[in-house]
Amino acid sequence: MKQSMMFAALAIACAATQVQARDTVHAYPVADALKLGEGAEKVGDDVKLYFAGQPHPAASKSFGEFATNKKTNAFGKSDEVACRHVFLSAVLELQERARKEGGNAVINIRSNYRNNETSSATDYTCGAGAVIAGVALKGDVVRIGN
Repeated sequence: MKQSMMFAALAIACAATQVQARDTVHAYPVADALKLGEGAEKVGDDVKLYFAGQPHPAASKSFGEFATNKKTNAFGKSDEVACRHVFLSAVLELQERARKEGGNAVINIRSNYRNNETSSATDYTCGAGAVIAGVALKGDVVRIGN
């Protein structure tokens, strides 16, 4: 009896660890996040966004590459909802950095989740766990035009 209780306690502890340690990596559409995500209306038109592989006007000035690494509370949310929210937070941070540097566009935006860089014109990468979701982006801040 005592041995079976110890086994049951060990099994529960292992299962709880597995739930807490979940880190599912997803690829979600950029367009959906920019259109459907809570807070999408905050993404400004003054700083244009061009994801890796998307054509863009020539840059007249470059301010360098900048990175974001945003996390959000995912508890009680679907992975997709949490990921859209944190993606928008990362995009807003890139736009704010562009404004601060004097840029009006961020080009070559790519995902960099857990330092695993992926380039896509249509999708971003998000890691979702039981409690936290995260998105990391990199992009080049530039001035397009005069």
